[in-house]
Amino acid sequence: MSEEIKDVLDGLGKGFEEFKTENQKRLDEIEQKGHADPLLQEKVDKMSEEIASLAEVKQTAELQSKNLEDAQSKIEALETVMARPSNVKSEDVDIRVKAFGDWLRKGEVDEMEKKALYESDDTLGGFYAPTEYVEEIIKTVTEISPIRSIARIRQTNKRGIEIPKRTGQFSAQWVAETGTRSETTGYTTGLMQIDAHEQYALVDISQAMLEDSAFNLESEMASEFSEQFSKAEGTAFVSGSGVGQPLGFTDSTAGVGSTNSGSGSALTANGLLDLVYAIKSEYLGNSRFVMNRTTFAKLLQLEDGEGQKIFHVGLNLVNGAPSTIVGYPYVLATDMPSIGGSAKPIAFGDFSRAYTIVDRVNLSVMRDPYSQATSGNIRYVARRRVGGTVVLPEAIRLQNISA
Repeated sequence: MSEEIKDVLDGLGKGFEEFKTENQKRLDEIEQKGHADPLLQEKVDKMSEEIASLAEVKQTAELQSKNLEDAQSKIEALETVMARPSNVKSEDVDIRVKAFGDWLRKGEVDEMEKKALYESDDTLGGFYAPTEYVEEIIKTVTEISPIRSIARIRQTNKRGIEIPKRTGQFSAQWVAETGTRSETTGYTTGLMQIDAHEQYALVDISQAMLEDSAFNLESEMASEFSEQFSKAEGTAFVSGSGVGQPLGFTDSTAGVGSTNSGSGSALTANGLLDLVYAIKSEYLGNSRFVMNRTTFAKLLQLEDGEGQKIFHVGLNLVNGAPSTIVGYPYVLATDMPSIGGSAKPIAFGDFSRAYTIVDRVNLSVMRDPYSQATSGNIRYVARRRVGGTVVLPEAIRLQNISA
């Protein structure tokens, strides 16, 4: 663990202890006077926001640590899907990567390099990025997009996937020892189609930078593509309409149920407990909360009926218990709605069972030297296909701000 991460964890622990002290003063004033001093309330709010920021940094560090362990297995999975041998010779990898880099910079490759690349099959032309380059982008997207880190990921080289879904089930019957056993009916199955929708990102690089051999073009573009892709899919996984984009789990058509918070304008500790108990026991083992940072900051101030904080800080990044809310881990997602009347700012449940993301493994890159020529730039267009939908609505629920 780096010193920087240790400092973040130390800051989170110390900050939370200081916050508890000040928040207790606030609660005592409310109990004695009916309200808290405005300056004290402002101080507590500011401290909770700072803790939320540190928690977000901690979450990013945890995702990065996990991705380092998973990187090789993801590469092997991608190679399998694309029917490429997992024991590719290192010199073959070097040729592919070098050929792709030369084409990005110059817009042309020699015949040997062209054979190492896979031409795109879309109407825009261009080439497919090497598997190693795609893997680096997906890894970075996962670090930025928290929903991807907790959902189930399926990979395909087609435009989508079909997964089996039970649409009906048998009903057990009672019968006497010598009675006639009639046939039970009702068990039916079907297929759920998850389409991979097109997603694109644009990056403009100046011609002067391309001519600078010290400029790491591939790294710069991977960073830009990852950021654009993650922001777009992060929003869609939460609130997407399902039309030309993934279906978000908060969309009204996703079929996810909700539990009232017990207040028309705020979160309550009892409301969170009701949300947890509304989930079937079989899903609780891998359940977690999902909310944005401002909601998390407000949640830090909540106490249960025994006067205990519902948030418990966990400091050990690798081997220790994570920070929890009423005993369950949490994920901070920027695209979740904020607290407000009739809003649904918190989701809870087993997202690995409830939500499936489909990645079409190919990443097509087109080099456009014309449209931005007057500005001295070369435009790159990266295209990929991503799908997502709720496959088991009962595995998650939303907290509805309502009495």
